Amino acid sequence: MAAEVLSQSGLKVDLYDGMPSVGRKFLLAGVGGMNITHSEAYPAFVSRYAERAPMVAPLLRGFGAQALCEWIHGLGINTFVGSSGRVFPSDMKAAPLLRAWLKRLRDAGVVIHTRHRWLGWNADNSLRIASPEGELSIAPAATLLALGGASWARLGSDGAWLPVLEQCGVGVAPLQAANCGFEVSAWSELLRSKFAGAPLKNVAMGLPGHTLRLGECVLTQTGVEGSLVYALSAQIREAINQSGAACVEIDLLPGKSLADVQKALGKPRGSRSMSKHLHSQLGIDGVKAALLRELAPNGAFADPQLLGRAVKCLPLILIKPRPIDEAISTAGGVKFEAMDPRLMLKALPGVFCAGEMLDWEAPTGGYLLTACFASGRTAGLGMVDWLRGRLEQTP
Repeated sequence: MAAEVLSQSGLKVDLYDGMPSVGRKFLLAGVGGMNITHSEAYPAFVSRYAERAPMVAPLLRGFGAQALCEWIHGLGINTFVGSSGRVFPSDMKAAPLLRAWLKRLRDAGVVIHTRHRWLGWNADNSLRIASPEGELSIAPAATLLALGGASWARLGSDGAWLPVLEQCGVGVAPLQAANCGFEVSAWSELLRSKFAGAPLKNVAMGLPGHTLRLGECVLTQTGVEGSLVYALSAQIREAINQSGAACVEIDLLPGKSLADVQKALGKPRGSRSMSKHLHSQLGIDGVKAALLRELAPNGAFADPQLLGRAVKCLPLILIKPRPIDEAISTAGGVKFEAMDPRLMLKALPGVFCAGEMLDWEAPTGGYLLTACFASGRTAGLGMVDWLRGRLEQTP
């Protein structure tokens, strides 16, 4: 995105990518449907960036969801809004969008170098670039680093840049998994063997004291993952960071009140088993019934009142995130306080940063890509501004 801004300003641009082709992670984001942004109103949209919302807001004001959609339309690709409010290209694919974009960049004179990886700086402040022909030294007038986080390292974003910037005096926050699954201490062998991979649908989940969110997730061999867990991942991760574990509450029947659940369970079950009673009275069976047996307190199945409370508020203890390389995205990175409003590093004039390597996070739903696009555009405009300022200062 920065390359597009720079080339449109008449500047010569070289784009270096460590992978054999550009946009590998962008293409991965399109697997299953290219969710490019979200259609919700701006106040709700910007709130998705939580404590970093004040820092991300200026980027989105410059290039938000509507501007992103118009930009996509300018590439000849239509978009539509799904039932969830998410915005997709009309064909749901990332590849046509990327191809059209790369053609625009090449037509504008952007030179793309693949299999070229940034290694840091030489003593004379030139860039060290590893290439198939050996290490290169490059001295551009301005540099943008858009090196990603540390998830899906095989696609190029391995976080190796963080100690390099830290050694240069750039303020960075440790990289952590975001939009990720979490582990429990151990599932029973029964639950793991019969229900790992099973979707837990039409439930609500949240941390104590917070409003529960509706959605679905998946039981895994080691814990839980899926959209509902991802939406809560920042809260869960921070609770684990502070206390060593996080307790999330699961409502297995969010459409029924506690009183209705307890009343149904209190009806005589005669010779029926509790499993059949749960199924006939509340429709609880399969993975929901198994999870209830796994997590309900001792004695709950002999006490309809206690069992009803477990159905409506089932405690699940999560002890750690899954490995960062499995995460959809990462939190942490270059602190906003280490950059000026143009996203130029205060410790390294002429060096700008953008994308997931900045210290922000957001849930899935188009928010990640939108902020990446917006930060790239902001950095590109910042580079143009900085270069013009230097030119004006030249005698």
